Amino acid sequence: MTACSGQEKLVPEWLKLPHAERGNRIGLFGGSFNPAHSGHLLVAETALKRLDLDQVWWLVTPGNPLKDHAELAPLEMRVHMTSALANHPKMRVCAHEVILGSPYTAKTIQLLKRKRPALNFVWIMGADNLAGFHHWQDWRSIVQTVPIAIIDRPGSSLATLGAPLAKAYERQRVAEEDASLLAGLKPPAWTFLHSALDNTSSTGLRQKKIP
Repeated sequence: MTACSGQEKLVPEWLKLPHAERGNRIGLFGGSFNPAHSGHLLVAETALKRLDLDQVWWLVTPGNPLKDHAELAPLEMRVHMTSALANHPKMRVCAHEVILGSPYTAKTIQLLKRKRPALNFVWIMGADNLAGFHHWQDWRSIVQTVPIAIIDRPGSSLATLGAPLAKAYERQRVAEEDASLLAGLKPPAWTFLHSALDNTSSTGLRQKKIP
């Protein structure tokens, strides 16, 4: 993992947007990562390979609006722990949502596309987030703004077909064997990728630390 870079001065490196060349295919992988774990890494690695991406950007959020923040570790700590995990030449880790000023994914994506219009973004998420995706603010805006790749997670495979996203955008689903085309497609476009499964979860890891 190489350090985030950007034009902002007097701003910690981990708050800056990563560098990317014009036309690069960038996977946006957002989350609290509290903490980041091997399951997250498997999702990122699967997306990187199967979507033929140039980079995956791990966007560590200050706090998920739909989650309790009582057990949320400090942002800088989560960024550094995630950076240690995402030790890959094509992965970048930063918390640029602090600069953007919005905790909502729909707004974050809109602002990123405005700041980096020459990049081809894809939103990446684990299938365990799909069941509640329709509760995200302006979720349809997300689907209409960037292609989406949903990566299999334990216990989530069958739930995909019944999710509101899958039902509403059934005709826009891209076949798994064509996933490498996703980053170049005009949204709405989404795909579901089967992969090896890792049962590790952030909740489970936090619970292990409780005496």
